[in-house]
Amino acid sequence: MTTAESASESSQAGEFDLGKLLAERGAERYELHTRYLNHQLPRMLHTIGFDKVYERAEGAYFYDADGNDYLDMLAGFGVMGVGRHHPVVRKALHDVVDAGLADLTRFDCQPLPGLLAEKLLAHSPHLDRVFFGNSGTEAVEGALKFARFVTGRPRVLYCAHAFHGLTTGSLSVNGESGFRDGFAPLLPDTAVPLGDLDALERELKKGDVAALIVEPIQGKGVLTGPPGWLRAAQELLHRHKALLIADEVQTGLGRTGDFYGYQHEDGVEPDLVCVAKALSGGYVPVGATIGKDWIFKKVYSSMDRVLVHSASFGSNAQAMAAGLAVLSVMENEQIVANVRATGERLRSRLAALTEKYEMLAEVRGRGLMIGIEFGRPRSLKLRSRWAMLQAARKGLFAQMVVVPLLQRHRILTQVSGDHMEVIKLIPPLIIGEREADRFVDAFTAVMDDAHNGGLVWDFGKTLVKQAVANR
Repeated sequence: MTTAESASESSQAGEFDLGKLLAERGAERYELHTRYLNHQLPRMLHTIGFDKVYERAEGAYFYDADGNDYLDMLAGFGVMGVGRHHPVVRKALHDVVDAGLADLTRFDCQPLPGLLAEKLLAHSPHLDRVFFGNSGTEAVEGALKFARFVTGRPRVLYCAHAFHGLTTGSLSVNGESGFRDGFAPLLPDTAVPLGDLDALERELKKGDVAALIVEPIQGKGVLTGPPGWLRAAQELLHRHKALLIADEVQTGLGRTGDFYGYQHEDGVEPDLVCVAKALSGGYVPVGATIGKDWIFKKVYSSMDRVLVHSASFGSNAQAMAAGLAVLSVMENEQIVANVRATGERLRSRLAALTEKYEMLAEVRGRGLMIGIEFGRPRSLKLRSRWAMLQAARKGLFAQMVVVPLLQRHRILTQVSGDHMEVIKLIPPLIIGEREADRFVDAFTAVMDDAHNGGLVWDFGKTLVKQAVANR
């Protein structure tokens, strides 16, 4: 046996076998997380009964070992826009790996980034150039840097309750104190109330504002400004030589029934747009900062500044292939049209229930980004139960609805934010009438139980005990 043959045989004997590893160690998943990762995650999942074991996933569904399906109304916080394991995206990734491209040489220009930028810009007619990074928060970081540099100003405005990411720059424009606490000092940015043009103008008059960053629909609570607010804000910003940044990380790529959330308002043309999540196809992290030509040319003003903003894994071939495949699926399967039709069916059926249930206050949103808000009931018996939950911790009633949706009806949802009585629905954009009707039927059953004093309230008592214990 030659040395080469011996080395080959040794390599094969020690070959990594992912399937074997998962078969041998997969059952340890919760123990491994507890020991080596965020130990509070398995604790939380055990407490609320979300400690399921999912064996596989496809489209808008998870499946357990017994073959039971679970409807996904969360889409990995919006990442799974075209569903899980879409065959077109899977094929594109197999193809790009098999191609053996000379990727990330750093000193050449591969075709895939240019092709994906071209595709994205076709949906962004007033924008001209793209920077590819690796996540939504990274896309926001890029936009913050670009805005500060080209305006020469230090301060960025953001809206109360906003969420733009958790890295330090993005955290500086995060409107939730729970995420910010303990991480100061942050950047000198300032919150303004969503929809408050007077507050915006007061800050702009100080002359040090580089930009306003805004989600067309806020993820925390599924909130929007009043009609016309975004266009008026844009006009104020430009009058004061400041920029508008649209954070479309969650609302972009069809989520709201248009390609971008800002497109619901005529005349809105942000200077910078951030996208991520669904562009990945659920496989390879990717983020994009999209902007006007003059901004990019000012940032990259000379060959000396060619790498002034870059990312080690930005524009990698796998991410670019996934993005191209996702945009192809969106066009060929008419995803945006499906979002409009299915979203309207789901929202209208849910909104009709506000007349039936005292504790259902409002249903709002656009497309397949829907907020279900609960509120204080009128009847004395229900008010006393509501008060019990509110005294322990605001948001427990919404959690009390989310849990039986999973445990009894096999539907995964989420509470929209800490201390909020809002459930947010952001399902895969491929769901149809069957999934919309399944959710409404299950939600109706849970609300019937909640209003009749059924088993839902037994779990409510458990949540109260847990909330009190964590104080």
